[in-house]
Amino acid sequence: MTTTPPKIIFFDDHTWFHLLPLTYTKSIADLRIGLWTIREKWLHVLKQDHSGTLSVNHLSKRYRWEMGKDNLFINSSILPNQELVKQVIHLQPKEVLVDGDLVIAVRHDDKHPPLIHKASGEWLPLVDGYTKISCGCSYLRINYPWDLYLLNKAAIEQDFEWLTAGRNSAPIDPSNGVVNPERIFIEESAEVRFSLLDASAGPIYIGNHAKVLGGDMIKGGFMMGDHAVLKMGAKIYGATTFGPYSKIGGEVNNSVIMGYSNKSHDGYLGNAVIGEWCNLGADTNCSNLKNNYSKVKVWSYVFNKMMSSDQLFCGLIMGDHSKCGINTMFNTGTVVGVAANIFGAGFPPKFIPSFSWGGASGFETYRFDKAVETATAVYTRRNKEFSEIDKGILKAIFQRTERYRKSIGTSEK
Repeated sequence: MTTTPPKIIFFDDHTWFHLLPLTYTKSIADLRIGLWTIREKWLHVLKQDHSGTLSVNHLSKRYRWEMGKDNLFINSSILPNQELVKQVIHLQPKEVLVDGDLVIAVRHDDKHPPLIHKASGEWLPLVDGYTKISCGCSYLRINYPWDLYLLNKAAIEQDFEWLTAGRNSAPIDPSNGVVNPERIFIEESAEVRFSLLDASAGPIYIGNHAKVLGGDMIKGGFMMGDHAVLKMGAKIYGATTFGPYSKIGGEVNNSVIMGYSNKSHDGYLGNAVIGEWCNLGADTNCSNLKNNYSKVKVWSYVFNKMMSSDQLFCGLIMGDHSKCGINTMFNTGTVVGVAANIFGAGFPPKFIPSFSWGGASGFETYRFDKAVETATAVYTRRNKEFSEIDKGILKAIFQRTERYRKSIGTSEK
């Protein structure tokens, strides 16, 4: 007798706000770390194809959700591992897995969700009367944007184990120089030639139809998504992830590029997180270490001021749809919002609000209709449709971030 698995529904708590601007356009569950998004990881280990999502109001049309007779609500900021998954799948109805005050997962069989949607936009679990099960294992959680690159090495190791279990890599072309080949996995449809693949410090995974064009030096851990392209002569240091359909060149160290984004030319990117549909112009360089070796401060959308990341290394954090021109220079810990366009000489401010147009010499508002026109063109190039839902989300972000554009230039020198 087979039993129907519970319906999976992810929920965004207050962490969604700490992860801005990366989450303006998506749930935490759809942030990429390792190879997969957090959602894809959970669905893989739970052997399910579909899930629902409870997120902030302006994302509600993107994320449809419908409860069943049996539901499993999962905190979208938490990454699965084998031990945690065992505890989650053994939850019974009216049981909640907790770590102190943090709700990890809730098993629920009532027609009303065990969460309340607060006016701020977050989903708060209401589990009074539920049996609390204390989590007895360690796990990874994404609290801030820099966690995506800080935890990427561990995520790569876990995803590599899941991806390659019971499978064999395609043969490695003999034109490549290889170190630790048993930790290298290349999909059959990928092309990798005349490059150095060093998996001594971490595994290397090259996805379906991905291309490593030649003369590239790759040091693991490294994961490259489907249809991604690594341009000739690139230098890649782990732990680094390139999402699907990315085009990358130059020098990259310990960074996560979500997907559909380009850094096609020379220039340095380190300890950085780049959203989707972004483009870094030729010879863009991003500082990731202060000259005085002090901890890097970054803009906080929660506190509306600069805050310490408590990190010695912290580079560029860039939201979806943002772009910069050739020879752009970003200071340490620069935060760029959604659909910003940066260009010109000199260092721009360390906080660049969404829909900003300009650079060190000053900014103006990037007209919404022009931003949509660009986004539509970029989607078309990838044979995708920029839908009315996509447009509505950008419109909500445009309105929500107007107050930041009124104070453009606020940054810590």
